[in-house]
Order: sequence, then C-alpha cells, then structure tokens
Amino acid sequence: MVDNKLLQQWLDKGNDDLRSAEYLSTMHHPTPDELICFLCQQSSEKYMKGFLVLNDIEPPKTHNLRKLLIFCEQLNSNFKILLPQLIVLNAYAVLPHYPNELGITNEHMKGAIQYTKIVQDFILKEIENITKKP
Repeated sequence: MVDNKLLQQWLDKGNDDLRSAEYLSTMHHPTPDELICFLCQQSSEKYMKGFLVLNDIEPPKTHNLRKLLIFCEQLNSNFKILLPQLIVLNAYAVLPHYPNELGITNEHMKGAIQYTKIVQDFILKEIENITKKP
C-alpha cells in the first residue's frame, strides 16, 4: 500500500533542494556553482525516490541517479527519456565535494537547474497520472 505521507516527504525534500538551488543562483555575491549543482542532483534523486515510494518500492540507499533510473524504468519505460539529463546530474553527487574536480562553471549550474526542472516536471506528471487512475 502506498505511503502517501512518505511520498509527500520525498517530493517536499526534492522541492526544497530545487528551490534552494534556484535561490542561491540569484545571489549577488559569489555562490559556489558546485553547491547549486549538488542541490540539483539531490533534488532529482529525491523525486525519483518519491516515484519509487508511490509504486510501493523502498528506495535504495544510493545517490546514483543511473541506478535509480533502472528501478524507475522497470516501472515505467518512459523514464528512459531522462537519461541525458540524469547522466549530467549524476556527476554532481560526489565530485563537487573535491576541490577543482569538475571545473563547474556558471553555465553548468544553469544547465543543472534546467535539467532538474525537466526531471521534476516529468516525474510529477507521471505521479499525477498514477494517482488520478480509478
């Protein structure tokens, strides 16, 4: 049975991470682009885990978006369209913790926010499709 409270908690956490990334991207003082990219990766991860919870699957304890994609694709083959975005976002799970590892620029940060919105929109639409079924 679907735990709607847990689903909402995952979605709320994903929303919080994306809103935080967007807010930090508007700051007038230098904000580390790596931090914003990390928040985008985290947001996408939480949306995907919410989708798994909706399907009565306990999310695996992983930050690897490609692994989460495999689980989601087993439930809905349409998830494959997110692969290009998730490949990019996946790199931001760990590497931003290491100095100069990625050379993340302002353009990477803007792309990460855009990709996360694509992931968010797709998953929220799929969740809506499932929850509206009789």
